[in-house]
Amino acid sequence: MSVLVLVEPGEELSLQALTLARDLGNPVHVLTFAEQPGLGAYGVDTVHIAEHDQLSSYAPAAWAACLDQLADRIAPDAVVAAGTNRGNEVLSHLAARRDLPFAANCLAVGSEGTVTRVRWGGSLLEEARIHSDLKLLSVAPHMVEASTVNGGSSNVETFEPELEEQAVRVVEHAETPTAGISLAEAKVVVSGGRGVGSADGFGMLEELAALLNAAVGCSRVVTMAGWRPHTDQVGQTGTKVAPDLYIACGISGATQHIAGCKGAKKILAINSDAEAPILASADYAVIGDLAEVVPAITAELRRARES
Repeated sequence: MSVLVLVEPGEELSLQALTLARDLGNPVHVLTFAEQPGLGAYGVDTVHIAEHDQLSSYAPAAWAACLDQLADRIAPDAVVAAGTNRGNEVLSHLAARRDLPFAANCLAVGSEGTVTRVRWGGSLLEEARIHSDLKLLSVAPHMVEASTVNGGSSNVETFEPELEEQAVRVVEHAETPTAGISLAEAKVVVSGGRGVGSADGFGMLEELAALLNAAVGCSRVVTMAGWRPHTDQVGQTGTKVAPDLYIACGISGATQHIAGCKGAKKILAINSDAEAPILASADYAVIGDLAEVVPAITAELRRARES
C-alpha cells in the first residue's frame, strides 16, 4: 500500500504529515516543488520534484494537477498533506478533480479506511470511514509529533507535469511588518482577551512577554475591537500555536480560541472568573484580577533575574 504526500517547501507541519502517512503504508512517495534534503530520515522512499514555469509561485489548481498526474503514475492508496491552509486547499482541488471524499484534520488512521479527525474547533474527535479506493486526507496541525525512522537517503526524481494556464496564482507576497518573535514559532506566548480592558492594557502583557522572550497574542474579540491586529489573533480563524507555555490573560476560552492554542504543552490561565471555560483546558490557573496578577509575575521575574 503506497502513499503520496504533499510536502510544502519549508513547512515543518509537512513532517508531521509524513509521520502519520507512514501508518498508511509503504513505500512513501513525496511531491514537492523544491529540493527537500533529509526526507529519507522520515521514511520517504522517493522524492518527486515538480518542475514547470507555472510552479514558480503557489498555484493551488496547478499543485492539485501535479498530485493528480503523479497519482496516475504511481497509483498510491492514499494522498496526504499537512492541514495547513495550502494543504487543505490543494487536496480540496484534488478531491473535486477526482470526485472523491476528502477527510480534513486527521490525527490518526485505523484499519479498513477509518480515520480519527478533529471536529468543531477541537471540541470533539470523530471516527469516520473514507469510502474510496484512493483516500485523501490532511493531518491536523500540532496533533501528530514529527518523528524520524531508521531511514537513509531518498531517491530523487524530477517530474514535469502537463499544466494548462492557471487562473489563480500568487504573484506577490506582501510581508506583514512584525516586531520581535513570530507568534507561530514562539516557545512562550502571552495572550490577552476582553478582560485586558483596552488596547493600552496590553502594555503589561508586552512587558511580561519581553521578560519571557515571548510573543504577544490575543483572542478574536480583541481584534474585532481594534485593540490588536489580526496577525496577533490566536484561534480557529487566526494562528494556531504550539508553544511550550501559553499564558491566557482575561480570555474566556471559546471553542474557536481553544482550537488555536490546544497544541501548547502547558496552559496557564489568569482570569477573574472561576467558571471561565478556559479553565477546563488549563494546566494551571490563577483566579484574580489580571491587572494585579500580571504585574506581580513581572515584578517577581525581575527580582529573580537580579538576584
